[in-house]
This record gives sequence, C-alpha cells and structure tokens, in this order.
Amino acid sequence: MLFWLLVWQLGSMAVSSEILLVGPVKVVQTLLGLVGEGVFWRSVGFSLRRIFGGFLLAAFLGSLLAALASRFRVIRELLSPLMLTVRTVPVASFIILALIWFSSKNLSVLISFLMVLPIIYTGVLTGIAQRDARLQEMARVFRARSTHRLLMLDLPQVYPYFRSACKTALGLAWKSGIAAEVIGMPKGSIGEHLQQAKVYLDTPSLFAWTVVIVLISLLCEQAVVHLLDAGMGLVRRWKG
Repeated sequence: MLFWLLVWQLGSMAVSSEILLVGPVKVVQTLLGLVGEGVFWRSVGFSLRRIFGGFLLAAFLGSLLAALASRFRVIRELLSPLMLTVRTVPVASFIILALIWFSSKNLSVLISFLMVLPIIYTGVLTGIAQRDARLQEMARVFRARSTHRLLMLDLPQVYPYFRSACKTALGLAWKSGIAAEVIGMPKGSIGEHLQQAKVYLDTPSLFAWTVVIVLISLLCEQAVVHLLDAGMGLVRRWKG
C-alpha cells in the first residue's frame, strides 16, 4: 500500500497539475476539510440509507425467491429470463429508464436493488441445490420438524453461498448506486458532489469523495459479514 501511495505521489509531482492528477497528501487534506462540514455527513447519510436499503431489500427478496424457485420449477423457469436480463443489461440503461419513470431522489435504492437481486438469488439458489441429499433424506426418514431442518441442516449448508453473494453484491450496490446518483443528481447525495467536482474540475474533491465511497463500502461489507457470522454462530451454538 505504501509503495503505491508513493508511486501516486511521485506521479502527481511529475504531472505537476492538480486538475490532471492530485497527490494523496492533497486528497487527505481535502477529505479532512470535508469531514468537518455538516453537509458531508448529511450526504453520507442520504446515500447510505438508500444504497444499503436497496441491498437489504434485494437480499431479503432474492433469498425468498430462491427458496420458492428451488421448490417450484415453474417459478424458477419464470424468474430465469428476468434474472438474466437484469444481469446483462447495462446499469446505465436501467438508470436512464428509471429517470423517465421515477424521480431521482430514490433512484439509488432501485438501482442497487436491481443489481444485487440476481447475485443473491443465484447464490442462494446454488447453495440450496448443493445441499447434501443424504442429510435431507435422513431428516425425512426421522420426520424432523421444518424449523429444525431449516436451522440444523439448511442454513449451515446454504450460509457460505449467501455470505459470499452478500460480499460480492455490496460492492456492486455501491458502484451502481453512486453511478445512479451521479447521473440523476439527487440533491444532497454523494453522487451530486461527485458531479459538481467534475463540472468545476475540482479533482481533489473528486478523489476525496471517491475515497469516502470506498471506505463506506468496505465498512458496510465488514459490518454485514460480522453480523452474518455472529448470527450463524448463534445458530451453531443452539444446534450444538
């Protein structure tokens, strides 16, 4: 990390133009200035609520749809082309279409939801399909209750797939959600500040807000993974 920071600083010094390439020292100074402003925290809260909210909604609905698709073939066949479409259509197309139909204020909720949904759905559906058939048969033979089968057999086997899908989806949620804000420019969002920095050639602010996005995305990922692991740990202790 220190090596690449040094390369970055040397590159900035060689270019000798903050508009083209600002150095890490200037970015940190700009970031510290932003942190001291109330508008910074309001913007972070605005984007965090919407992007993370879209992720949570997609995680819940994607898991539910995967459970139904694993049980009913007709649902799986109906959802297959829909999920394929969401995965393959460029996010910019969804953003532009959404701007035609809806206001920009909650655009990032919709876009992050759409980008996350197929990842969670596919991950959970794969996890369900990979369950140990022998354990499932044993549970049927001994007539285990549905709640016990869910907690003792299904969750532990599907959990690694769900956890991996969440880690992948969170990063994509932030990338797509911020892209939606940059295009839609809802007032008070991080995307609006990025767009303003671009218009006014304020490269230090552009880099500073980018650092903020990366940090928030990483913190969200760590928080979600920690909570999921803690919840799974409780299930395992109860199981034991």
